[in-house]
Amino acid sequence: MATIVNVRGSIPSFKTAKMLVRDDGSIMGTIGGGCVEADVWQAAREVMESEKPRTLTFDLNQDPKYDTGLVCGGTLEVFVEPVLPPALLYVFGAGHVAINLCRCAANAGFDVIVTDDRTSYATKERFPAANEVHALDFDEAVQKLDPNETSYIVIVTRGHRDDMRILRWAVQTRARYVGMIGSKRKVIKIFETLQQEGVSAHLFERVHAPIGLDIGAITPEEIAVAITAELIAIRRHASAGLPHMSWFRSKDSQPEADDAPDAPAALDEQE
Repeated sequence: MATIVNVRGSIPSFKTAKMLVRDDGSIMGTIGGGCVEADVWQAAREVMESEKPRTLTFDLNQDPKYDTGLVCGGTLEVFVEPVLPPALLYVFGAGHVAINLCRCAANAGFDVIVTDDRTSYATKERFPAANEVHALDFDEAVQKLDPNETSYIVIVTRGHRDDMRILRWAVQTRARYVGMIGSKRKVIKIFETLQQEGVSAHLFERVHAPIGLDIGAITPEEIAVAITAELIAIRRHASAGLPHMSWFRSKDSQPEADDAPDAPAALDEQE
């Protein structure tokens, strides 16, 4: 979405004029046409790719390419912002980490869907901030889901077996983010087991496990913050070097499973 936010002098449009650029390149609305609109269209395509807003300034007095023969000699600023669909966060597990993650992620703007196979745990009372809460067997639940490119999956169940079968499904989805709680030993063991089952190794390249940023988190509340911070970094395309704990992001330089130290923030969900 492109909006004229500041005007000085005469321009071929007006302040607050808007133009929507769709995924296929077509437009709705106008900010005045001509070369300005063409430049904004190109910027909008780049913003759609990066998902980061930009502000463009055009001086119709100084740049000859904007000379259309009209009596326009002002300047204008155009704010271009991405129109993003809701970020869906699928949380598998309903223990202490999941409760705090739901609250933290919801506050950060994620629509949270919680699934657990225990009816006494997967309740709206325990997860008031969740958009949806489902008490279903995990195999049944994943058959009903089709995460898209704007979805995030966090696996924080109470057992390795459940974590593994959800991860087996998750790596084959279109989800932007897949994260799993657990120590490096657990992560490597699950990775090796799934490889033996025939799951291709390249599918794990986008998996974040151990999950979250390495901020020294220990308590469920702190672990939830570490996970949410990583979700935000992925959502906002953060380019700065961040302390990801994931073994998959640098497994070529990681120690073998028997030597790999366990990180506090990678604790398994035990509830």
